[in-house]
Amino acid sequence: MKAISTLAFLLFSCLAQGAAAQIDSIFPDGAKAKNVHHTGDVWLNHLSEADNTFNYNIAVAKFAPGAKLDWHLHPAGQQLLILEGKGYYQERGKPVRIVNKGDVIKCTKGLEHWHAAAVNSGVTYLAITGNKRTQWSEPVSEEVYGNVEPQRQ
Repeated sequence: MKAISTLAFLLFSCLAQGAAAQIDSIFPDGAKAKNVHHTGDVWLNHLSEADNTFNYNIAVAKFAPGAKLDWHLHPAGQQLLILEGKGYYQERGKPVRIVNKGDVIKCTKGLEHWHAAAVNSGVTYLAITGNKRTQWSEPVSEEVYGNVEPQRQ
């Protein structure tokens, strides 16, 4: 019986690792972004650029634990589909939210916000962003980021 349990555990572990590898290989990490409007390590993979037919961009962003974007807004809006990990999202004047795999964040046009990986977990998301340049503001203060542990909303 113990041998069957061990075999079942090993088989399940192999299948789980294979499934995880398939998820990771769907969208490669992309290029490591220069630290211009963020702190920490962030990789970007631009999957689809806006054109005359589709007026939005699609990218995958992978954040190392503790990486965070500066305050910014999208004049044409943005949606974030959280693919993996745990992160934070905050709109100016509102409480910080914890985001997890499967969450969808809708940033309406001109809404100032920031998003980041949790301190102890990376986060990966698919970003669908309207075809107007992101407007960047100041970095998120360590006072704000370092004290994040809100209730999930």
